[in-house]
Amino acid sequence: MDWDDLRIFLAVARADSLSGAGRRLGIDASTVGRRVARLEGALGAKLFVKTPQGYGLAPEGERLLPHAEAVEAAMGSAQEALSGPGDLTGQLRIGAPDGCANYLLPQVCARLSEAHPRLEIQIVALPRVFNLSKREADMAVAVSQPQAGRLVVQRLTDYQLHLAAHEDYLRAHPPIRRRADLRGHRMIGYIADMIFDRELDYLAETGVEWAALTSNSVSVQMQAIRMGAGLGIVHDFAIPFCPGVRRVLTDEISLRRSFWLIRHADDRRSQRMNRLAEALAQGIRAEVARLQARLIP
Repeated sequence: MDWDDLRIFLAVARADSLSGAGRRLGIDASTVGRRVARLEGALGAKLFVKTPQGYGLAPEGERLLPHAEAVEAAMGSAQEALSGPGDLTGQLRIGAPDGCANYLLPQVCARLSEAHPRLEIQIVALPRVFNLSKREADMAVAVSQPQAGRLVVQRLTDYQLHLAAHEDYLRAHPPIRRRADLRGHRMIGYIADMIFDRELDYLAETGVEWAALTSNSVSVQMQAIRMGAGLGIVHDFAIPFCPGVRRVLTDEISLRRSFWLIRHADDRRSQRMNRLAEALAQGIRAEVARLQARLIP
């Protein structure tokens, strides 16, 4: 059995399609299909079942999957053993909610790239939970601790959120001295039916029942606040990037959340992945602390 064929098998299993696997591997879908057919012929077994949703694993494919992943891990360990403990190289794909991806990871990954010039870092910002079993990312930052799956979960750091608005908005509207003063002000928040994690339901904790402007992206919300469209709950670490945005009612409305670093359980055996996870964890902790320290009391 050829490792390259197993690599293609894993890509199709994770992408659920020939075209998706081809994009990951940098080859065309027809080549992927031929290689899968060749592997099935060599094994004398049907590995995939074509459905309207794509390519699902057949029972024989399900049985092959853990063995193929074990080979993948062994190949990675062999490469690490030959390359030694020096520079980190290869590709690292990090999945993160867009607040972290926009306001923290660019600085953290810039420093990581400077320290390891041959490391290729990809930041995937999506407002949803990543599927590490399908290798949508090598590791992911999450806003809540997962309760299921073969995962390694590490608490990164706590962070603060507050109600905020641009100073232009605050000058043009009635003063806000207590929570009751929020009535009549325009609120900005998440689209209610697109909140993918209960930890993101910020406005529920303010007592506000309706938002005039909503988005599934925290970065879009922050830009709306920066343009004077209203008030919203924002990450303290994002405020230094938005001159003129000020926190309000800090004594009455203050939220605390946590970031978690999530990895596939099999990656615990990889010295490279352990080093990358530790570097990313240290970088995120330091960046949150640095940015929150810049806020005006």
